[in-house]
Amino acid sequence: MPTTVGRRTNRLAPTSRVDRRIVVRLGVVAAVSYAAWLAIGAFGRPYNFFDMKIYHGAVLWWAGGNELYDFVAPSTTLGFTYPPFAALVMLPMSWLPVDGAGFVNALASIGALAVVLAALLRPVVDRLGWPLWFTVGIATPLAVAIEPSRETLGYGQVNLLLFALIMADMVGLRWRAKRGTHYETADSPLARFVYSGAWAGVGIGLATAVKLTPALFVAYLMLTRQWRAALTAVATTIGVTVATFGVVGEESRAYFAGVLWQTERVGAADMTANQSLAGLLARLYDSIETPGLLWLAFSVLILALGLSRAMSARADGDELTAFTLVGLTANVISPISWSHHLIWVIPAIIVLADAAVRRRDASRGLPLRGTGGPSANGVPALRPPIWYPTLTGLRHGVGALGLYLLFLISPIWPYEHQLPEVSHYQDGLFGALMENSLAIALIVLVAALPWRPGAEPAFYHDRWGRTAALAARR
Repeated sequence: MPTTVGRRTNRLAPTSRVDRRIVVRLGVVAAVSYAAWLAIGAFGRPYNFFDMKIYHGAVLWWAGGNELYDFVAPSTTLGFTYPPFAALVMLPMSWLPVDGAGFVNALASIGALAVVLAALLRPVVDRLGWPLWFTVGIATPLAVAIEPSRETLGYGQVNLLLFALIMADMVGLRWRAKRGTHYETADSPLARFVYSGAWAGVGIGLATAVKLTPALFVAYLMLTRQWRAALTAVATTIGVTVATFGVVGEESRAYFAGVLWQTERVGAADMTANQSLAGLLARLYDSIETPGLLWLAFSVLILALGLSRAMSARADGDELTAFTLVGLTANVISPISWSHHLIWVIPAIIVLADAAVRRRDASRGLPLRGTGGPSANGVPALRPPIWYPTLTGLRHGVGALGLYLLFLISPIWPYEHQLPEVSHYQDGLFGALMENSLAIALIVLVAALPWRPGAEPAFYHDRWGRTAALAARR
C-alpha cells in the first residue's frame, strides 16, 4: 500500500507543478492587464466615445430618413466622413444606445487585436518555445495601453478592425505559400479554401472600401507581383463600392462627388493629433495649412523609400516587416493621420524585439531557426560561428523598448497647441520636438526599421534550403 501511494504521489506531482505554473502565468497576465489599465489612466486622455457618438448619431439620422452627409454632431462642426459602405456596415449600431455601441466596438476591437497578435507572435513563440496563450495574454494589454490602441478604443474608432483585415491577408499569403499540415488534412472544401489562402486580398479590399489609405497595400502587392492578391483586393473594393451604389446611390454620389474632397470636414492640418508628415510640416511652419509643394516632394521621397524597403524585406523573406513598412508609409504620407491611426507601430515593436533575439542567437552560433527552409538530412542547420560584439542585438532591443515607451507616454499632449491662439513654438524647441515626436518616430521607422531575413516568407525561396544544406555540410 505505501508503494502504491508513493506511485500515485509521483504521478500527481508533475500535474501539481503544471497547475501551479498555469496559476502563476494567469497571475502575471492579470498583473500586466492591471498595469496597462493604470497606464491608460495615467497617460491617456478622457475618453467618452466621441467619434462613436458622431457615427451613431449619423446612422440614426440616416435611418430616420434624412441625408447621411447632412448630419452635424451636436455642439460640433463634425459630420460623417466615411464612404457609404462604412455607413451600411455601421447601420446595425442604430439599434443600440451609443454607449452600448461603443463597448461592443471596443470588445470586438480587442478581440481582433488579440487574434492578430496570436498570428504575428506564433512564429516567434514556436521558435522560442513559449506558450502562445501566455504570450498573447501579456501582449494584448500591453498593446491596448499605447496611444493608437487606447485612442481607437476610447473614441470608438475602427482602426484595429481595419488592421485585422489587412493582417488577415498577410496570414493568407503565408498559408498560400506554405500549404502546410492544416491544408493537407482539411476534411471539407471550405476548410481547404480557408487554409489555401486563395482569398488573400479580400481584407485589404474591404479596408480600402472603408478608408482610402489601405489602397497603398494594393500598390505594394502589384510591385511585388503578387497579382492574384492584388486583383482580389481591387475586385473586392470595386465590388462592394458598386454594390453600395446599387443600394444607396444618392449617398454614394454625394460622397464621391463632394464629401470625399472636402478635407476641411476632418480638421486643420496643424492639429497636434495629426502626426503625419503634413501635420509635422504645418506645425514646423507654424501654419494652419501644410506647405503643399514641400509636402508633395517629401511625400514622394518617403513613398519611394518605404515601398522599396518593403520590397527588399519581402525579397529577403520577411513579409511582416514588408507589410509594416507599407502601413507606416501610409501613415506618414497621408494628409491626416490622427494618433489613433498609427496602429502599425505594434508590428514594428514586434519586429524590433524579434530582431534583437535573432541577432543574439546568431552571435552565439545557435541553430538556424525560422529560415523558412528545411534542414538537411533531418539535422538542424547551424549558423557558422561568427564573432559579434557582446551586446549583439542591444540596439534593436533598446529600439523596441524606446518605441513602446514613446507611444505609451505619448509626449505630444502636454505640448498641444492650437493656432491662431497659441504658437506651436510656445514651449521652445523642446516643446516643438515633443509635439511632433510620434511623426518623427514614424519617419525614422520607414527609413530604418530592420527586416529579418528568412523570418516569415510568404513565398518559398530555395535560397533558404541551399543555405541550410551548405551550413550542414560545413
